[in-house]
Amino acid sequence: MPPMASSPSGPPIPSPYVELDRDDWARLRDQHPMHLDAADIERLRGLGDRLDMAEVEQVYLPISRLLSFYERATARLHQVTTDFLDERAARTPFLIGVAGSVAVGKSTTARILAELIRRWDTRPSVELVTTDGFLHANAVLERRGLMGRKGFPESYDRRALLRFVSEVKAGRAEVRAPVYSHLVYDIVPDEQIVVRRPDVLVVEGLNVLQPPRAHPNGRGPGLAVSDFFDFSVYVDAHVGDIKRWYVERFLSLRRTAFADPESHFHRYASLSDEAAVDVAVDIWDSINAPNLMENILPTRSRATLVLLKGPEHTVDRVRLRRL
Repeated sequence: MPPMASSPSGPPIPSPYVELDRDDWARLRDQHPMHLDAADIERLRGLGDRLDMAEVEQVYLPISRLLSFYERATARLHQVTTDFLDERAARTPFLIGVAGSVAVGKSTTARILAELIRRWDTRPSVELVTTDGFLHANAVLERRGLMGRKGFPESYDRRALLRFVSEVKAGRAEVRAPVYSHLVYDIVPDEQIVVRRPDVLVVEGLNVLQPPRAHPNGRGPGLAVSDFFDFSVYVDAHVGDIKRWYVERFLSLRRTAFADPESHFHRYASLSDEAAVDVAVDIWDSINAPNLMENILPTRSRATLVLLKGPEHTVDRVRLRRL
């Protein structure tokens, strides 16, 4: 039975989602083939994720199967529309959005999906782009007083991101995106990613499911990046668990990436465990938690598919939006 949404008066409103536990979801894999091995999983797994072969088989292979159905159906719908308009049909890339909090594992989800799609029998070309490249440069953020709100919607060049996604969807021969370095915590000058008419584009980021903003002149809402998605995934978990994962990841980074003298966060590498936990908790409480609660979590209901993780950082349940 689908979950019910609460209503201030009258009977409950049926949810647009059907919710399945992991075992029931895993059965929907059917005979969808597994083309990844243990080395692939290790390469694709993000820091702190508990991803293993079983999770890929039970959670991500059913998603891959579902996406293959959506991709084919979307292509047919595009052909019907172009026929109706008497236009010359052009290949339209299939766009997937992946959203969720910092430290929830959305980057791993995006990488796994992209790799599984590449290995479909049709061997589609797949590109993966993160929205980090569309953050304003640090100099711009500092000038605008936004360094403490990096990752909030206003810290992104939303116009550039929207232009990028719309041009890819329109089938432009080459579309370029800026490159972000997590090492130096800034945009890399004069470096770009070039996307050349992929069959599938996966766009991963904190705020990719945000609704359009209203025009200041009152003409109504404009376009949002999510308007161009054919399918979207939100990676979800209890806020307390995400906070714990964030602190654990911060401690791991202190011993790895932060140890690099070139790292923007090198000053944290020499902290004691207790001091590092205090710093991580302060960053979470002052930046990441407010962004999650104010901007990211409210977009969950816009996703086609919601992956619900349990305390062990593994997917326990799946919600799929009914058409």
